[in-house]
Amino acid sequence: MSESDDKRPHRIDDLQRVIALLREQAIVEKLGARSAAARRGGADDASLPPALVELEQRLNALHPADVAHLLETLPVDDRLLIWELVRQDRDGEILLEVSDAVRETLIEHMDVEELVAAAEQLDADELADLAPDLPPEVLDGVFATLSVQEREQLRAAMSYPEDSVGALMDFDMIGVREDVTVEVVLRYLRRRDELPDHTDQLFVVDRDEHLRGLLPVNRLLVTAPDTFVSAIMATDRIMTLRPEQDAQEAALSFERYDLVSAAVVDADGKLIARVTIDAIVDFIRERSENEMLSAGGLNEDEDLFAPIARSLKNRWSWLALNLVTAFIASRVIGVFEDSIQKLVALAALMPIIAGIGGNSGNQTITMIVRGLALGQITADNARKLLTKEFVVAVVNGLVWGTVVGLFASLIYHSWQLGAVMMGAMLLNLMLAALMGFAIPMTMHRLGRDPALGASVMITAITDSGGFFIFLGLATLFLV
Repeated sequence: MSESDDKRPHRIDDLQRVIALLREQAIVEKLGARSAAARRGGADDASLPPALVELEQRLNALHPADVAHLLETLPVDDRLLIWELVRQDRDGEILLEVSDAVRETLIEHMDVEELVAAAEQLDADELADLAPDLPPEVLDGVFATLSVQEREQLRAAMSYPEDSVGALMDFDMIGVREDVTVEVVLRYLRRRDELPDHTDQLFVVDRDEHLRGLLPVNRLLVTAPDTFVSAIMATDRIMTLRPEQDAQEAALSFERYDLVSAAVVDADGKLIARVTIDAIVDFIRERSENEMLSAGGLNEDEDLFAPIARSLKNRWSWLALNLVTAFIASRVIGVFEDSIQKLVALAALMPIIAGIGGNSGNQTITMIVRGLALGQITADNARKLLTKEFVVAVVNGLVWGTVVGLFASLIYHSWQLGAVMMGAMLLNLMLAALMGFAIPMTMHRLGRDPALGASVMITAITDSGGFFIFLGLATLFLV
């Protein structure tokens, strides 16, 4: 490892030391808002406590992603105080790394001049990621500082939906002509300060910027200098993306073809940008996190340390729905009160039927949501998939229904009760399979997130349905 590698700012020991300093109560007590604001305004180190100086130095030595992670783990008050210690010339890159919810809290406490200065540090494609969270007056100030080309690039990136390829585009790329030699290309590259991140290939274009082929960097470096680009560029099976294309499709292409970067072209085949693997990884991570929250009926924009009022607002709708379904389940039980009074064992066995049904339904939902995300479910195979899930539910119902039926028979010395348990288990698992398929598929066809509130809904259905099936069968055959 070289000396420069050993001094990389995102070293784990530096991050651990910063976290240790934050845990010391003395540091937090000394980190008053007035002192922090004065430091951000340019106060010298001599006016600050030594521990605060060390914290600031280590904080500004961390990689932006590490600072972002640190900010996301802190309560809002401590987060804002730490944010004041970050050098202003690092604001832009850190704002890009933090989650949307945390970014919102930081931006709320920055004035217009600070936000404009932070935005000026970013490229057009990075600005497009930050733009939706910036006040209009800040955007106006940023536009005034951009060149004509950068303004057009920013407008283009901002014009596409958040889940499209256009929102992931990177305009920093290298294009070369096919009628030049390798020596010319290498000389051109050496005139640059550095290559764009994740440059694994150069894009070969004609005079009108139409994509003609790809020139892998590894092939460029081992080819004789007098060889023309046209002789070594790849022209077959070129993977290209369109800006309006679904970003999930692009992510699947990167996974399928092991891509590091891919060209983005317009309808005429003109090269306009590229998408790189880091943008794809960020998209996949954010989508995964959002689906995880949506499955529980949570808002994806909620900060872990959001104010209590905001958290309540974000959760009330699904809790209200859950309360309604709970009342429905209770009324289902209420209809069979006489049966429960006559056979008390029913009250003890009801949770088994409902619990197994909910778990089975969630398993089906997970498979369907995953299949939709990967593009594996189509109109042609949806019916076969439903049949397969239904058969799985029937087999599971017969096997585990037999198990719980035998259990109930042995405990309560009633083979009739065991038979009812077996029938109820079978029917509830069949219901869970049908609804576990129908809920995400319906949400998908309506253009909604298929995972949105899925676990809440399937639990409600299998609870009410399980109670009704079990108590209904018991009333018919036992009471």
